[in-house]
Amino acid sequence: MAERCATIRYEEEFTTNERGLQIFTCRWIPVNEDRKSLVFLCHGYAMECSVTMAGTGTRLAKAGFVVHGMDYEGHGKSDGLQGYIWNFQTLVDDCSEYFTSICETAENKDKKRFLLGDSMGGAVAIMLHRKNPSFWNGAVLVAPMCKISDEMKPRPIVISFLEKLSKVIPKWKIVPAMDIVENGIKDPHHRQRVRDNPLCYKGKPRLLTGKELLAASNDIENNMDEISMPFLVVHGGDDIVTDASVSQLLYDRASSSDKTFKLYPGMWHAITYGEPIENINIVFSDIISWLNERSLVGDEILSEIEQKTSCDVQTNPPLKSD
Repeated sequence: MAERCATIRYEEEFTTNERGLQIFTCRWIPVNEDRKSLVFLCHGYAMECSVTMAGTGTRLAKAGFVVHGMDYEGHGKSDGLQGYIWNFQTLVDDCSEYFTSICETAENKDKKRFLLGDSMGGAVAIMLHRKNPSFWNGAVLVAPMCKISDEMKPRPIVISFLEKLSKVIPKWKIVPAMDIVENGIKDPHHRQRVRDNPLCYKGKPRLLTGKELLAASNDIENNMDEISMPFLVVHGGDDIVTDASVSQLLYDRASSSDKTFKLYPGMWHAITYGEPIENINIVFSDIISWLNERSLVGDEILSEIEQKTSCDVQTNPPLKSD
């Protein structure tokens, strides 16, 4: 299916993964201007690309980027039990296979390629980089899941019990967790849109899903020094779903020589689609500027980045709260 507006073309199709499942993919393509780099979207847990991340795809395409997204197994329009992650690595492998196939086409092989990971998608993006460290030109990490926050994490004795139980009834929806929609999306209108979106999973995490998310976040937390690609991490100062202090830790520990951390006081978790529009505009201005600078080639990018601080921690001024 294809949809066209004055400046971008939206297309979607299904691809088959190595397990024979139909995986939904979509793309936003600039129509009337030179196409810059490729940007690949990695959505968050229980979310999807075609609706929840449509604003991200549209904004980036209007800025000249070719944007590709896919719904993980068990998410959105893809096959699989909704909200069920039986193996986190399979999400990474599916993304790697599909994203790499796009990058290797004749029209794209010379384009720079970036990842944009939101929440759990930030963990997917980091693992994609670790899978092939020299392949990606950089990543934008939006409130990345590098550690389950203390507010969301069950007590150790509960974790131990649930891990044992997940071997017996892995699909049981019982893992205690806060309401991410209620606590992560500040703007009531945007919050209701997600609640009304049937493609988004609203139930409690399934047992094996909880175990996999915890293992993935622990893995990233313990191996942050392996992150060597350029990255921009953006995080809301009032986020209680993923911990902004862990994004600071990611910035401090990553071995990358080109890294930027921006903290937005007063913002919640969903800073690219769940804030008042004025705040969303600020975040995307920073994201697009960062991508533009690193989409230049040769001496252009060296000159551009030399004028800025490549290792840069920034805290923005207070933002609109309602």
